[in-house]
Amino acid sequence: MAMTDSRIITYSPAYTLVPTYECFNRCSYCNFRANPGQSPWLTLTEAGERLTQLQPQGICEILILSGEVHPHSPRRQAWFQRIYDLCELALSIGFLPHTNVGPLQFEEMRSLKSVNASMGLMLEEITPQLQQTVHRHAPSKIPQVRLQQLIWAGELQIPFTTGLLLGIGETPVDWWETLDAIAQLHHQYGHIQEVILQPHSPGHQQNWQAPAFDPQQLPQVIAKARQILPADITLQIPPNLILDDQWLLACLAAGARDLGGIGPKDEVNPDYPHPHIQRLQNIVEPAGWHLSPRLPVYPQYNNWLSPRLQQAVLNYQFPIS
Repeated sequence: MAMTDSRIITYSPAYTLVPTYECFNRCSYCNFRANPGQSPWLTLTEAGERLTQLQPQGICEILILSGEVHPHSPRRQAWFQRIYDLCELALSIGFLPHTNVGPLQFEEMRSLKSVNASMGLMLEEITPQLQQTVHRHAPSKIPQVRLQQLIWAGELQIPFTTGLLLGIGETPVDWWETLDAIAQLHHQYGHIQEVILQPHSPGHQQNWQAPAFDPQQLPQVIAKARQILPADITLQIPPNLILDDQWLLACLAAGARDLGGIGPKDEVNPDYPHPHIQRLQNIVEPAGWHLSPRLPVYPQYNNWLSPRLQQAVLNYQFPIS
């Protein structure tokens, strides 16, 4: 359970595997994508070599994060199979996979449930207005398409992470409506582990000319989100996108309790390196917080996992708030 009065701040020791950067969406703020056909796919051999090297490093979560191959592309099945095989490989080596690869079909989600401790998809914002601006060339960012993923995750009993992207042209009313939509789905299915509040942070690859989200607004958004969302949903913030230590502490005071996956590189925001754990401890612990590693699945969802995944979870001994 998320405990907003706790002094524990969690994070997941994580490493990201990218099956491909190619994506048929063209979000104008994106710093991740490559054009279709211009990004080699990660091979299982290369992935296996990387994962083997990670074994002694205390990593628990393998985030499978991919650009999207069009649902009607003749390569869609091969793309999905590569994602499944990467999850299977990570699980077989002893890691806990967490997949976030854009909207999936119901049967694709059902299949990945068997090899993932949890899954995720950013809802971003449910206002359709962004389809006229930053999402004009991003068909899979249609709000109803992404809301459907959250519904299917609930029906399939998949522990799920979602979130908002702040500062891409939406309004505060859009924030509250998006959070309320998440809250209503969680009331129905009880499957949302975490909600990420991610401030837009300009990078060198994007073509949208807009400033970063004002970090001074973030504690207010967190406090309101904490009022809207059920208490058992944890609020997550990315510490590499909050560059001022005092504002990071203000976010924690407002109700954020998780710092997400911390690894060698933030693939979505490559201009903003993750801080080292020691640095984060030096920020939060003098202020009375305790930084603690966690798994990509929260303990209240363990009984949703297959016996194989439950056994994999038992192999780790991280304390989880």
